[in-house]
Amino acid sequence: MKNLQRLDTKSLEERAKVIRRHIIRMLAKAGSGHPGSSLSTVDLLVALFYNKLRHNPHIPTWSDRDRFILSKGHGCPALYATLAEMDYFDRDKLNTLRQFGSILQGHPCMKTTPGIEISGGSLGQGLSVGLGIALAAKLDKKDYRTYVMLGDGEIEEGQIWEAAMAASHYKVDNLCAILDQNGLQIDGFIHEIMSSHPIPDKWRGFGWHVIEIDGHNYDAILAAYDEAEKIQERPTVIVAKTVKGKGVSFMENQADWHGKAPSKEDAERALAELK
Repeated sequence: MKNLQRLDTKSLEERAKVIRRHIIRMLAKAGSGHPGSSLSTVDLLVALFYNKLRHNPHIPTWSDRDRFILSKGHGCPALYATLAEMDYFDRDKLNTLRQFGSILQGHPCMKTTPGIEISGGSLGQGLSVGLGIALAAKLDKKDYRTYVMLGDGEIEEGQIWEAAMAASHYKVDNLCAILDQNGLQIDGFIHEIMSSHPIPDKWRGFGWHVIEIDGHNYDAILAAYDEAEKIQERPTVIVAKTVKGKGVSFMENQADWHGKAPSKEDAERALAELK
């Protein structure tokens, strides 16, 4: 199966609203989870899964599929909602988030959830796995691409930069990192906790092709994905400036909503904004 038919911007925006509503409902019912980190990634995921990724929801392990790895695994509600909307599993399963025996755990699990490439939890590991998968494609002479979503708090982990150095050394041009730069982590602003700025310059210093975009602008997002495919002999990182808690006014740019589930009243307010 090749790429699904590309949607126009209005259709992508509507898909994103549906997914953001799923996220709020899921987390409110679960009573735990990470709304801010999930909401900031939605537009990047929607553009990727609907308009770029080569995949088959009915055969999740199709050997020629493009691979997507959510390295910042705590943002998995956004990925779960996207996978459900793509028919990887029934939407009713979203109501079981973080419940005992559910296929949707608090961090991604490749053994239970269709569409999950690697199990996640510990930050900093996804880029190394993505590099291994991308190298395997090269060795096997396959044309699938590997995308890895990182958090800007996550790139404080040293393993990220070991993988970045190796990917550049081996000229892994079928690897694309997507950096969700929402500026916040659990304890506050990135620049106050452990500054990684200037982020684009660091990636350039490691030999990557860098694309800087507004992570909520679909034209910019899709153009970046298209550009990444054309780059040869080096990996690409898309540094996407996003808003933590995007779409829900009282959650936006608030570190408190990194890992706090909305109450029933909070959920009602959020859903009213997301109509």
